[in-house]
Formats: sequence, structure tokens, C-alpha cells
Amino acid sequence: MARRSLLTALAGLAAVTLAATACAPQKKETGSGTAAPASCAKDQLRLVNKGRLTVATDKPAFEPWFKKNDPSNGEGFESAVAYAVAGKLGFAKNEVRWVTQPFDASYAPGPKNFDFDINQISVTPARQKAVTFSDGYYEVQQGAVTVNGSRYAGARSLAELKDARIAVQVGTTALQAVRDQIKPTRQPKVFNSQIDTVNALKNKQVDVLVLDLPSAFYVTAAQVDDSKIIGQFASGSAAEHFGLLLQKDNPLVGCLNKAIGELKSAGELTRIQDKWLGAAAGAPVLK
Repeated sequence: MARRSLLTALAGLAAVTLAATACAPQKKETGSGTAAPASCAKDQLRLVNKGRLTVATDKPAFEPWFKKNDPSNGEGFESAVAYAVAGKLGFAKNEVRWVTQPFDASYAPGPKNFDFDINQISVTPARQKAVTFSDGYYEVQQGAVTVNGSRYAGARSLAELKDARIAVQVGTTALQAVRDQIKPTRQPKVFNSQIDTVNALKNKQVDVLVLDLPSAFYVTAAQVDDSKIIGQFASGSAAEHFGLLLQKDNPLVGCLNKAIGELKSAGELTRIQDKWLGAAAGAPVLK
């Protein structure tokens, strides 16, 4: 379950008004398949505002996806990705305009007042019926969370978590990822809701909570005092992707896919991810 599903569950418990449906695992990182326009030259693009690239995200804009609640500063993973894509399309930083779009309204059908939305939005078949997605710019990783002082707080490999009492939420990508990647010696404890898994960690019913990395950042920042992310690891067969969201059948998606492909080939997306979502963000990679 991605972070946006978690925030929905917490809406009545915290002053955070973000919502989403559960994010189903996606094995392919494909967007809509819409072909690129005849030209991806900046002056040939069909844009909401001529000469400007209009990018949407929600408010507040959370870390580590954005920094200081300011998408326009280029800091944080998704802000950096947005400007990298913009650069590939020929836009300077001062030619990118940010607008606010609530998460749960972003994938509703109908006209959009932005060229694309970047907001930790998982590509799902249901959403693809109403909007168009680019190819994936981020494959969601899993995060292992514990409390400081735990015997697992200093773990540096997945093998060191094999004997832990692990909590996951039913119906999420985390359960399969634990089985595929950690291969624990005891069955994970499966809970009905994210809140239940958090409470199990707080009450020391479990040693480690495994959930998608976006949610792990939120848990350690806002839900469990004196907690930490042990590290992150791949989801394996339960892979899930974030895509840039556009109005249904917007031909701009072809140029966005071209830009994302070039950023991947050059290793730039990996460098951005390592900088903002890796060890520096408190989430080293566990192998």
C-alpha cells in the first residue's frame, strides 16, 4: 500500500487531508502507449499555457518528495524529477509553473489545468480508464521500520531481518515482498489496517514493520516517536510504479516518455533517486 492510501486511513486521526485508493501491484512500467507528437520541440508542444510547462502537485508537498513545502525549489525527489523532465523538453526552471491539485481529484476524468501532475501516483488499471500516465519514473521500494534501541535497528542486510517478528498490512505489496526478499523464518503478522501495524510496533508486539517506502517515511516522521527506517529493498514480483499523470489521451505523454527514457538511459533518474530517497534520506539499501 502506498503512502497516499495510508494518509486516507489517517484522515480522521491527523490533520492531513490527502486521500487515495489502495495501490495495486503493477508488473509493467508502461504508461498509456500514446504516441509522441510529430515533434517534441518546445514550440510544437500542446500546453495548457503557451510557452510554459504547468506542473501540478498537492499541498502540503511532503518530504522527501519535496522540500520545505515548496515544489518550485527543485529540491526533493519529485521536484528534481519534474525539472529534469522539463529540461529534456527544453524548458528552463523559470518557465515551469506549479499549481495545486488535490491528490484524490487528480485522477478524476475531465479537463486538467496542468500539463502533468507528479504526486506519488501509482499507475493502476482503474485510474488509466480516466487519465493517461507516462512510463514509470519510480519503482516503489519497500521500507523496514523499527524503533531505536531494537536489536534490528542496526541491521544492514535482509538476512539480518529473517528472525524478526514482522508486521505487514493485508492486501499490500509488502506481504509478498517480505516473502520474496526477506524469506523470514516465521510467518509475518498480518493486520487489517495500517494503523494496526503501527500500533503493533508501538506496543512491541512486533520488531519490524514493513511497508512501502513512501509510507515508511511518513510513519517515522509523524506516527511512531523514536523510530527509524532500517533500510529499503526491492518489491520483487509485487512491483508498483509512479507515473506522471495527464489528461486522458493527451499526446504530450509521448514526449514525456521520451524524456523519461533519456533520463533513465543516462543514469540521471538513478542519481536523483539515490540523492533524495537513499542513504542521505535515512533509507539505505538492504541486500
